[in-house]
Amino acid sequence: MAEAATSGRVLSVASECVPLIKTGGLADVVGALPVALEAEGWDMRTLIPAYPGLAERLAEARVVWKDPALFGGPARIVLGQAGGLSLYLLEAPHLFDRPGGPYSAGGLDHADNPERFAALSWAAAALAAEGDDDDWRPDVLHAHDWQAGLAPAYLRWAFPGTGVGSVLTIHNIAFQGVAPAARLESLRLPRDEFHPGSLEYWGNISSLKAGLVTADKITTVSPTYAEELMRPAFGMGLEGVIADRGLAMRGILNGIDSAVWSPEQDPAITSYGPTNLRGKATNRAALSRELGLEPGAGPMAIVVSRLSHQKGIDLLIAALPAFIAGGGSLALLGSGDAALEGALQALTARFPGRVSVTIGYDEDLAHRMFAGGDAVLVPSRFEPCGLTQMYGLKYGTLPLVALTGGLADTVIGASPASLGAGAATGITFHPVDELALTRALDRLLTLFADKASWKAMQRRAMQADFGWAAAARAYGALYRELTAR
Repeated sequence: MAEAATSGRVLSVASECVPLIKTGGLADVVGALPVALEAEGWDMRTLIPAYPGLAERLAEARVVWKDPALFGGPARIVLGQAGGLSLYLLEAPHLFDRPGGPYSAGGLDHADNPERFAALSWAAAALAAEGDDDDWRPDVLHAHDWQAGLAPAYLRWAFPGTGVGSVLTIHNIAFQGVAPAARLESLRLPRDEFHPGSLEYWGNISSLKAGLVTADKITTVSPTYAEELMRPAFGMGLEGVIADRGLAMRGILNGIDSAVWSPEQDPAITSYGPTNLRGKATNRAALSRELGLEPGAGPMAIVVSRLSHQKGIDLLIAALPAFIAGGGSLALLGSGDAALEGALQALTARFPGRVSVTIGYDEDLAHRMFAGGDAVLVPSRFEPCGLTQMYGLKYGTLPLVALTGGLADTVIGASPASLGAGAATGITFHPVDELALTRALDRLLTLFADKASWKAMQRRAMQADFGWAAAARAYGALYRELTAR
């Protein structure tokens, strides 16, 4: 463990973290990083807001920081343990003790979200600069997405000269934390930084942009997404800022928890592995019965996704009839846009026994779908990293994906060259439109009919390693660059 002696401390700050609070993949990443980095010798603690009920779930909790007037009221930070993690909870009842989700209630964003997450960022910067009451002080501050985007900015402008390095990770640039310029003072931001080279974003404030221009290093959750963000089609108005910071930019691919997502250890399914695929057929038959799908000879495709335009669900709806006509079937689990939910449910009436749609999310059902499905469809218009294609690879449920972001970095498309070389692990398509997806689904039908080639692809896919070890090494190297300055 010589590495442990030469590494350091990292404060990770985010709006959610497994096991306490999760609305999406951000929470999984934030929860996985501390454990992965421990093997690299890094001591990472994670700061999130104390939403209702979270403080009661901390073990060994104690107050380690106080502020009598944090963005409108008293606040304190409690340190404790949960799920094997050292967690700081920012208790500020005037900001976080309210009904609804972390960001909204009744379908509407909380009106004071800019101040709520500015408070989180301020507390993170103060903790990084001054340390806690236990004399724990980080060497690096690692902020995640717009909710923590102001943390590097406050560290530079409100707490200068600390020597603490800062990292900002973009998990999804579509969410940028935009607020009116009139809130500069309420957000404790310097007015002389309100210009296009710094805080200003088309006449407004963007907390994500503030982090992009002030963080020492910037990361995204896949190498391809890092390149895409420098282009107008993906940068969402921030491509120029990101291109200017190109030398500070790194793409580090997310991992998955191989203990939780393992067909050999999964308690929700009949176990199987790359050398024993018989259990795959057993799970397929069980899933067909559960969802009322005809057992048919064609491939059973699954979708486990948020139902949105970004995820390409509208393209799937348009391309699906030809796939069904060719002998395929579909099992879908997800929720989101009401119009897309309605259109998908209409397909179940149009194709009884061939299409199953479950609105909502059920973790155990998701595991059974990955175990029983033949292919997982991810037709996203953009995908910073994506986890479902990695789950599909792990379970031998071959991914059919758009050639973008992390999907392009994790799936080797079935081409004559890759098939001939014994390298293919899925199907890719580009451009991301209805025609290309329709043709990709047709290729899925053809490949599935060749049982020997299909099983060979399944075995290759299941042997791919997408755990957290490689990402931990990359983050550790980045932190060492900052601490060596």
